[in-house]
Amino acid sequence: MGILSRASYVIRSKLNTLISSAEDPSEQLDYSYEQMRDELQDVKQGIADLTTQKKRLEIQKRRLEENVEKHNEQAREAVRQDREDLARRALEKKKSKMSQIEDLETQIADLQQTQDNLVSKKDELQQQIERFKTEKETMKARYEAAEASTRVSEAMTGAGDEMEDVSRSIERAREQTQDMEARAEAMDELEGSGALENAMDDRSDIEKELDSGRADAEIESELDTLRQQEGVETESESSAETTETEDDALEDLDATESSDADVEAELAELQDDESK
Repeated sequence: MGILSRASYVIRSKLNTLISSAEDPSEQLDYSYEQMRDELQDVKQGIADLTTQKKRLEIQKRRLEENVEKHNEQAREAVRQDREDLARRALEKKKSKMSQIEDLETQIADLQQTQDNLVSKKDELQQQIERFKTEKETMKARYEAAEASTRVSEAMTGAGDEMEDVSRSIERAREQTQDMEARAEAMDELEGSGALENAMDDRSDIEKELDSGRADAEIESELDTLRQQEGVETESESSAETTETEDDALEDLDATESSDADVEAELAELQDDESK
């Protein structure tokens, strides 16, 4: 089983375990998404390490190739100097370096193939993560919509714990209001019957009767004063009305006499006109 296969298996196992036991799927989906991103990052880091190792082998290969060229020049120079022994030794070193280069080329080719495979797997894993992200957001939206619908239904039906608390609070407030209204009505009734005043009055019966007598005497005295004032005002008003009536009668008489005189004068003028 490859690195990516193991990572994918571990992620799916964790995802199934988390979702089956999750209280909040949104949080668990976000957590799983971050885990997958971490796995992708590890794969990228592995590719980077592999590439670094391949680069080191390529550098080593270039150095060996330089040595091969160097030994080749040494062999030529030795031949020119008629030093066959030195030429042979240079060629032997050249051959050894070339053998090492062949081994390095094989290793580099293997690393390149592994790198290509990892890059391909990395791209596939990245696509899976993008698909999971889309599905994650869709699932979160569906869950939040279902949760909101449930809260609304609970609020409308009063099934939720908060609505039960609200209902109990309203009921307690209603009971307290009714008790206060009953108490207010009772106080009004006691006040209307005088029981409340009697209960609050600490005077003795004798003091109460004396105070009541004094109050009655004061009321009678005030009534006498009002009667006297009313009698005087009535006589004055009667005299004034009589005087006003006489004045009106005289004015009417004068007006009548004046009117009769005017009529007689007009009649005389008509008679004079006829005689002419």
